[in-house]
Amino acid sequence: MTFIAAPAYITVVLKLFVDLPDTPRRASSYDQAVARSLFERGVPLHVVESALLLGSLRRQDAPKARFVRSARLPTSRRSLKRSSSNHFRPPTATSTEAQIIG
Repeated sequence: MTFIAAPAYITVVLKLFVDLPDTPRRASSYDQAVARSLFERGVPLHVVESALLLGSLRRQDAPKARFVRSARLPTSRRSLKRSSSNHFRPPTATSTEAQIIG
């Protein structure tokens, strides 16, 4: 496992989040706090990325409703645990992570 410092981890998480098609262009202070919490809880970046991708796919696949919840970073252990299985993506550095680390 590659060690990544808190500021770089938070930057990667927020970049992955805002690059999704159905998210705000800028991360909110709440999103930053969630990213910091994910770092403090030791959630690997590949798990966060899988959770973000899964949430995005679910929102795109959901029937159009009158009220659409805004996209947020995943905060529950349940959503992160579901996304942590190895069939989503092998635990390798994301391209964004590689740019920041390398």
